[in-house]
Amino acid sequence: MRGTSSFLIVANRLPVDRVGEKQWRRSPGGLVTAIAPVMQRRDGAWLGWHGAAGEELKPFDHDGMHLIPVPLSQLEVEFYYEGFSNATLWPLYHDVVATPVYSRVLWDAYKAVNDRFARAAADAAAPGAVVWIQDYQLQLVPAMLRKLRPDLKIGFFLHIPFPPAELFWQLPWRKEILEGLLGADLVGFQRPGGASNFVRLARRVLNLPASRNEIQVDDRIVRAEAYPISVDFGSLDQLVREPHIMTRAKEIRAELGNPDHVLLGVDRLDYTKGIGQRLKAYGELLAEGRIEPGEAVFVQIATPTRERVEEYIRLRNDIELQVGRLNGEYGLFGWSPINYMHQSYNREELAALYCAADVMVVTPLRDGMNLVAKEYVACRHDLRGALVLSEFAGAADELKHAYMVNPYDIDGMKRAMMTAMHEPPHELGRRMRSLRRRVATHDVDRWASDFLKDLEA
Repeated sequence: MRGTSSFLIVANRLPVDRVGEKQWRRSPGGLVTAIAPVMQRRDGAWLGWHGAAGEELKPFDHDGMHLIPVPLSQLEVEFYYEGFSNATLWPLYHDVVATPVYSRVLWDAYKAVNDRFARAAADAAAPGAVVWIQDYQLQLVPAMLRKLRPDLKIGFFLHIPFPPAELFWQLPWRKEILEGLLGADLVGFQRPGGASNFVRLARRVLNLPASRNEIQVDDRIVRAEAYPISVDFGSLDQLVREPHIMTRAKEIRAELGNPDHVLLGVDRLDYTKGIGQRLKAYGELLAEGRIEPGEAVFVQIATPTRERVEEYIRLRNDIELQVGRLNGEYGLFGWSPINYMHQSYNREELAALYCAADVMVVTPLRDGMNLVAKEYVACRHDLRGALVLSEFAGAADELKHAYMVNPYDIDGMKRAMMTAMHEPPHELGRRMRSLRRRVATHDVDRWASDFLKDLEA
């Protein structure tokens, strides 16, 4: 146990999951992979909810990290997290793919929880500490924390898209959200467009003087910049060279019946991911006879998420109905055109799946970045495989040699899938070499170091 920290991460969740009664393991997510090494080097602390409602825990150490739990009641999980964060902000920030819920009760819960996080951070931060706040659940914390602790260096990073003014304008609490974010010294976004949207809104909603990427707030300058997040290229590249991963990749293809083409989708089961659209495109290829029986298998991993939220329950039912219909209509004994798994997979199994897949299909309707696309590229040291990528994923800004698609254009997706399946090896190699060069030189360590260097400067 210890006192205050000179480097503090503030996020909705702690970077650990509980195993059994009293044991913990590091969470697999991209944020944890990105920031945990930085924390360990700086002897920092991580503040967040530990995942169980109605339980208070004391700070503890795990895997070289000092962790500070922030409690949430069951009602707060329902109103702040499932409610305002994921029924209001999430759909609004993702181009209103689903209709946002605007409720004063949910907003009050969001304010209360953000205040609790800010007070906990104020207590945990040493004088002059660097505090890095993460994501859309905590957008009020920067201003709340600055009011409590004006001595701190405060950074904020938004991992999801930031919407244009025409959409953000819907939000009844648009002024409060903008003022909350402007408590930071540096506000980071995945894409330049998100930073531009933010500056434009600060000017229009709050009448603040702003030029390019700088906003004048009282006697401070707040900067808004794009920092596209990435993956740990080196560790993934090393992992897939292990013999057991290559063996497992061959086993996966054999279990699928050794088809000519394996197509793969790996997503959280979310309405923003475009799973239904890609399955529709694949189903039409089957219906038109452009994919022969037994020629290809589409593997769709749909990781469970927000399973108590009505919108997600409906989505799961729709996707499973779609999969069942296509398999029933076009399947043969010993061959199902779609293998659908509603479950999570560990890092090694995912790496083997990436190596087994000829075509990675990443078609979100809107996505801040989409690290699956970058993980796939990092795993293809053999320079084989093709990436079909939505124009509406943040990764599209960087991975320009992917096969780009508009996921609303079903015919366009069909063409891209067919091209990716039948492209000559030399063309696949040329594209993959370029994709790998980008991900290798702009990895997750560079993302974190670039942000923190700018914040501390």
